[in-house]
Amino acid sequence: MSGARGMNWVQRKIYLYNVTFGLYMLDWWERYLFNTLVVVLMWFVLYNGSRYVTEFCKRHLW
Repeated sequence: MSGARGMNWVQRKIYLYNVTFGLYMLDWWERYLFNTLVVVLMWFVLYNGSRYVTEFCKRHLW
């Protein structure tokens, strides 16, 4: 990856995310909308996953 030689680890991961999902082709507002949807989806999955894990632990471990 010769073009990404001066990037740190976080910048490389953001670059890889943009290239993988094709976000580099979008306008700034489309990228913002897509990232907002991704964050909401991740929050939904993590929130409900944590509720499920706590209920599972209450039911089976305690």
